[in-house]
Amino acid sequence: MSLSTAYWCVLIAALLPYLWLAVAKASAPRYDNRDPRGWVARQEQPRLKRAYNAHLNALEAFAPFAAGVVLAQLAGVPVERIAGLSIAFVVLRVLHGVAYVGDLALLRSLAWFGAFGCVVALLAQAALSVA
Repeated sequence: MSLSTAYWCVLIAALLPYLWLAVAKASAPRYDNRDPRGWVARQEQPRLKRAYNAHLNALEAFAPFAAGVVLAQLAGVPVERIAGLSIAFVVLRVLHGVAYVGDLALLRSLAWFGAFGCVVALLAQAALSVA
């Protein structure tokens, strides 16, 4: 594995929120591009709401992950460790979104905690490497 693997994972993580947004928009008729947030607020379809919430959660998760990758690289954390944690993060975040849309609450929570653990590990490894 190379550092480019982690960078590809950052790109994938940056795009994931838009995947879940596309699922949300496709889950209900007559999407209104003039008032997208109002349109979402007026919808009653549970799948749409879950997909939109997966979108918001993916946006929240992206910044700490990207920061963790960059800081780990700058701190000299071994490339294989950065790449491995990055791949695990992306796999867990995809699983999180699928579980969110599919209304699998326990699996969603487990995937969230696993992905969060990857971010914590990246940041902790960075801190330990410069200590």
